[in-house]
Amino acid sequence: MFRKVLQPFFTAWVLLTFTISILVCFPAFLVLSIGGRPKGRRAIFRLIRQWSSLWLWLIGMPVKTIGKMPGEGKFIIVANHISYIDTLVIFPSIRGYFRPLGKKEISKIPVVGFIYKQLVIMVDRSSVYSRAKSMRLLWRVLHHEGSIIIFPEGTFNETGRPLKEFYDGAFRLAINTHIPILPVLLPDTVSRWHYSAWWKLWPGLNRVVFLDPVPVSGLTLENLPELKQQVYNLMETTLKAYNQYD
Repeated sequence: MFRKVLQPFFTAWVLLTFTISILVCFPAFLVLSIGGRPKGRRAIFRLIRQWSSLWLWLIGMPVKTIGKMPGEGKFIIVANHISYIDTLVIFPSIRGYFRPLGKKEISKIPVVGFIYKQLVIMVDRSSVYSRAKSMRLLWRVLHHEGSIIIFPEGTFNETGRPLKEFYDGAFRLAINTHIPILPVLLPDTVSRWHYSAWWKLWPGLNRVVFLDPVPVSGLTLENLPELKQQVYNLMETTLKAYNQYD
């Protein structure tokens, strides 16, 4: 009853602070995006990291990291996907520059979509051409810019189980580029902003759990199913240690 009464007020606070803070920062995003240069993109990345950390603290959803991200090297970071707030929680928690793979549809949202397009490698999963193009762009980022983040479930996990089935893309890319996979878990974001409705927001801690990197040296595409299952089992087992599932 307490939560039901207060949730509309908290949701209004979240939307108000998000809108105001994004509009305040937008001129900086606009200036930094001119020319589409890598230096400008990195500056936008740093601004988003600072903004998301401050905003999450302001709305009562601070981030706490568990485990330690390796300090050097590039990674293909894979994380579970169960909330609208997943990506924003990841930004303050991961050291080093990275670019996420994300849905093309979000780029159509006014203001937010413009910022989204500056960093995110967009994909339309219904298009074979778009999927192939996104893989080429991810390859280029790994070789010339930094790490990448992929949600291997593709969409929100609404199954009641720890994870949905994984797509092959992240693991195929890891094998082809010889870059290790870094599993990251978000056990709390579903409780902060539930996927079933945009107004289901509630404050609390957001833990980000780093697991040990999974090496891919010596693997070929014939090993893809085993690699994917290995990462899936590792993430599923650890998520079960943090949460209860149906």
